[in-house]
Amino acid sequence: MTTYYSEEHEWLTVEGETAVVGITQHAADQLGEIVFVEQKEVGDDFEKGDDIGVIESVKAASEIYAAVDGEVTEVNGTLEENPGALNDSPEGDAWIYKIKLTNIDQLEELMDLDGYKAFIG
Repeated sequence: MTTYYSEEHEWLTVEGETAVVGITQHAADQLGEIVFVEQKEVGDDFEKGDDIGVIESVKAASEIYAAVDGEVTEVNGTLEENPGALNDSPEGDAWIYKIKLTNIDQLEELMDLDGYKAFIG
């Protein structure tokens, strides 16, 4: 498994053609207390850069953008009842989607952990 990071503060842990997608700890810290997560449905297709959901916090609403092309294969239903889980474990149990990658070459455009740490400074 390899983890990649986007400039939109999302992480993707990839195994084969499947990726688990979530937001970084940095993003969760910036958002503050998360109160609602709007998610796509299983089977929804999307392209890199598409809006694939919304995270609302007491401070602001923030879109979730697709870092790569793919199809939603699983949605983390826990976030519907407990959106605050994204504050507690954004890079663990509080993943947002599992997706099937449809253009694996796009992963080369993302950062590794060292690159992401340099990006957020």
